[in-house]
Amino acid sequence: MTRHFDDLQLGSIELFCLAAETGSFTGAATQAGVTPAAVSRSVARLEERLGVRLFVRTTRQMRLTDGGRSYYQQCRQALSQLVEAERAVSGGQAVPSGLVRISVPTPYAHYRLLPRLATFRQRYPQVQIDMHVSNRNIDFADEGYDLAIRGREPADSSLIARRLEDAELVIVATPEYLQAAGTPQMPQDLATHECIQFELPSSGRKVPWSFKVQGKHVELEVSGSITCLEDFLATATLVKSGAGLMQAYRFTVQQELDSGQLLEVLAPYGGTSRPFILLYPHARHVPLRVKALIDFLLQGNTC
Repeated sequence: MTRHFDDLQLGSIELFCLAAETGSFTGAATQAGVTPAAVSRSVARLEERLGVRLFVRTTRQMRLTDGGRSYYQQCRQALSQLVEAERAVSGGQAVPSGLVRISVPTPYAHYRLLPRLATFRQRYPQVQIDMHVSNRNIDFADEGYDLAIRGREPADSSLIARRLEDAELVIVATPEYLQAAGTPQMPQDLATHECIQFELPSSGRKVPWSFKVQGKHVELEVSGSITCLEDFLATATLVKSGAGLMQAYRFTVQQELDSGQLLEVLAPYGGTSRPFILLYPHARHVPLRVKALIDFLLQGNTC
């Protein structure tokens, strides 16, 4: 077998990964216990070996180039595999540690994951989590995420999809709104109401409302004077203020329904749901820290 790397090159790769993760040579130097100049020299050696720039550096910031981002993702995975291999061979019980990056839509983050995160941290204190809370679809390859939770099956066959939950949908409004505007009796009655809408960041399409009519699933385009973009939870704030009707996940408004702050309408046409799905790339080796979070999320599956 031909030797491709010496100890200096492997060390340079580790320092490069630290610089990518901390966003600075100084941060990488602090974590590694070396000088910023040593980190700079290591990155320069890699750039010379590869023939590409890995970072764009200005006086105010440092960021990965496209080539640097791709190289970082491959190097981080390879280094993680080496660490796991050493632990397996040494016979010691591996302890999940390191950084996990996950993208989560706002309702699932606030009502499902964030309330449980302290429990995960108690169980795995050496795992750090970077959480991207947004309804925007992320790109695993370009943005360096380990996991994502989304509301639909992926079109990308390179991703593994694990269903976390089928979340029931419910249409709600305040008693004050219904007293002033009337209570709809059929989905068609929504045409005369203020229906708070949410626009999907990925497509720019307003989400249709979902009903069951005579046992069949029906989607209805509704209209209203207010549309929320990016943050789905903004719709909940609006409906609680009496701005109109909203179709929401039941778990996001259950407390208000129990207290009477909100009332459910069109219940005979309810019973529809949307999924929340855990996504991650196919890989021969899933780092232990990522597997720990995957297992934790699946244990909390409410299906």
